[in-house]
Amino acid sequence: MIHMYLCDDDSAVRHQIQTIIERKILIEDYDMHLTCSVGSVQDLLKTLEQSRAKRGIYFLDVDLKDPNWDGFLLGQELRRRDPHGTLVYITSFGDLASRTFQYHLEAFDYIIKDKDQLEASIGRCLEEIYRRLLAEQQDPAQVFTVRTGDTLRHIPLDDILFFETAPKSHHVILHTPTSRLDFLGSLNEIETEIGEGFFRTHRAYLVALNKIEEIDLKHNRLLVGGRECLLSRTAKSALLKQGVLL
Repeated sequence: MIHMYLCDDDSAVRHQIQTIIERKILIEDYDMHLTCSVGSVQDLLKTLEQSRAKRGIYFLDVDLKDPNWDGFLLGQELRRRDPHGTLVYITSFGDLASRTFQYHLEAFDYIIKDKDQLEASIGRCLEEIYRRLLAEQQDPAQVFTVRTGDTLRHIPLDDILFFETAPKSHHVILHTPTSRLDFLGSLNEIETEIGEGFFRTHRAYLVALNKIEEIDLKHNRLLVGGRECLLSRTAKSALLKQGVLL
């Protein structure tokens, strides 16, 4: 059983989100339970102290109107208590990715409080969370494990767009359609470990072959998941031999 927690100080919005979550769980028959739906940080933390459940899913408002807490500070506290937990922010604000990077929160999703889209957005989010949790139970060969701090993340290989060297020495950035993970490692080691399906297009890029959308031979670049990667001359020749550029 996966335990879920909701914290939003707007009672009307909280009730709406709660209803959406509980309906989705019931319809899809997910092995999940909304353990608590509260309006204050203190009530949420109290519930966690009384629970022995680990690795929860947390739906958090950003602007909690608490003099001591906002959603990001709460996320930090939840990361401390539950390093493997899943954080989902439901907010009235658009671009929060940079803020969560600052707090090292690795939030799973950011859902906008749009009354016309809220149910669909939460539904898609739960579907993806559940799919990833099931994927972690698959053959280890089908996932790539990343350590960030004290947390281990199991990323399905099918979700990975590409790896690139990070500005920080001896670090690599893993890109998926919805996340960007910075971790200690090297592309040489990853290339050896990850095996077929990925190709070194440049000394700084290791790309999933089935995610390549467009190749610009003139400018030695390619598009992967809507993001630009570099293509070296050596890699271009190798891709031609494999038939990828035909």
